[in-house]
This record gives sequence, structure tokens and C-alpha cells, in this order.
Amino acid sequence: MKQLKPVNRNRPCATDVVLDAMADRRLRVGELSTDDEAEVLNFLNRRPTHTFGLNGFIRANGLVNPQNRGTYYACRDVEGRLQGVALIGHHILFETINDAAIGEFAKLAQACPRAYVLLAEREKAELFWQAYAHGGKAMRVLCREWLMEQRWPVAVSETIPDLRPARLEELELLAPAHAQIAFQESGVNPLETDRAGFLARYSRRIAKGQTWVWIDQGKLIFKADIVCDTAEVIYLEGVWVNQEVRQQGYGHRCLTQLTRHLLHRSKAICLLVNENYTATQNFYGKAGFKMIAHYDTIFMQEK
Repeated sequence: MKQLKPVNRNRPCATDVVLDAMADRRLRVGELSTDDEAEVLNFLNRRPTHTFGLNGFIRANGLVNPQNRGTYYACRDVEGRLQGVALIGHHILFETINDAAIGEFAKLAQACPRAYVLLAEREKAELFWQAYAHGGKAMRVLCREWLMEQRWPVAVSETIPDLRPARLEELELLAPAHAQIAFQESGVNPLETDRAGFLARYSRRIAKGQTWVWIDQGKLIFKADIVCDTAEVIYLEGVWVNQEVRQQGYGHRCLTQLTRHLLHRSKAICLLVNENYTATQNFYGKAGFKMIAHYDTIFMQEK
């Protein structure tokens, strides 16, 4: 987790030339509707491993839903063909085939007071921030991350018979672990800043069977959350191992058992890990994950 100085938006920037080059007056941006869902999913499925965030919200909630905590937008050329899709709100996520579309989405995000976190491939995140920084929120925390992926074959290890989907009555046991992960990455504990909203969102995730756990004698040992679940890729987040049992192989057994189970219905499993967390990278590497791309997660200051 890297702390950065606020951007001076009044100082001329050498990247202004880059932004001018990115401008394309032929592009048009507009909100998407439920009628556009099939077209959008087809566009995102060109690169399913890199569109897990956008795909995940649509698969879970649909294209238009308050639970997305934002609005889906399309960027189109003069012939109406999609050049990019973005979710602008609490999360800023986008997929483009035209760099100029990144600049268009950045302009939209500048006017979004709810913008909290940006996630994108590193080069695209840098282009977005060049266009966004001079009129948007300041950068609070930058996390450099690896996108890691696992495919068949998966190493066989001793199974954990009690690894299973979580139950709603276990929410109070699971929420502190999930909040701990959020605090470690962002510096903000959602149980303190938005307890009711955080618990409501996590309970919906549990109710949908997206959270897997191993609970032994009332103690949480392992948990992992499925955010995107398609035939092409399943994205995991919130992988947590109880500190009391780390380095004993339990986390490895749970993770490999879960990924073997999930790979029966999807071609790949992916997740993000901070590039500074060497031990965590080794943990996933031992379980068969390989680094395939560099990502940036940017947390923003409140204005």
C-alpha cells in the first residue's frame, strides 16, 4: 500500500498533449439500459479474464440496479459500435478497445461524487488518471497488484470435509475478517464507516452462495468470496486464513479444494494480490496460480 501526494491540478502537465491526442469528437457516451445487456456481455466476453468486475456486477444484479452502486455507460463510435463500457459510481471499472474512450469515461467520473475506487490494468489506469486527476478527486492510496490465474491441472491435496458455502447466521463471524482485508488494502474499515451498508452487501453475497468457509468448533479458519462466476472465469476475493493456523497447510488445502471444485464449471480462476505481499504471492503460487497481468487499484480522497 503506497501513500501518494495529492495532485496539483493547477500546474500545467506534460501529459496534456497525450490527453489532446486521446480526444475523439466522433465518440458518444450515454447510459446503458436493460435492453443493452446482451450486447454488453458479448463485448465484455471478448476478454473475460480482464472484465471480471464489470461482468460480476451484471451477473449478480443486472445492468441497471442500485446494488451496482453506480451507472453503466457505453462509449460508441459514429456507427453505434461499442468502443467501451464503464461502471461509474462507488467503483470505477471500464473495458475499452479505443484509448479515447478512456478519456470520455474519465470526464464522467470527474462529476461523480460517489467515486471511491478505480480498478484497471496498469497502462489503462495511468491513461485514465491522466484525464481524471485535474478535475476529479485526489489519489489517496495506490495499490500495485498482480492478476493471478489458475487453470487445470490443480495439485491434489488432503481435503477439508467441512469446507462449504457460508450461512446467513454466520454473518457476524465472517464480517470482521472481510473488513480486515478491506482495511489492509484501503486504510478504511467499512464496519466503522458504513456498518449497515457493509453488512447488508455481505449478507446478500452469503445468501447467493458466493462465500465459502471452513469453520471449526465455532472458529473461522478459512474464507473466500466468489465475485464473478461465468463459464470462462471465476474471480475470487476476500481470501482469508486465520492467523492462528497459518503456515500449517490449512489455507493451501482449502484453496486448492475450492479451486478444483470451481474449475469443474469454469475454465479459469483469477484473483488480485498486492505486488508488495511476497508471502501472499508465494501462497497462491504454491496453489498453482500464475501472474498474468499488472493492475492498479486507486483509492480516492473525499473532496
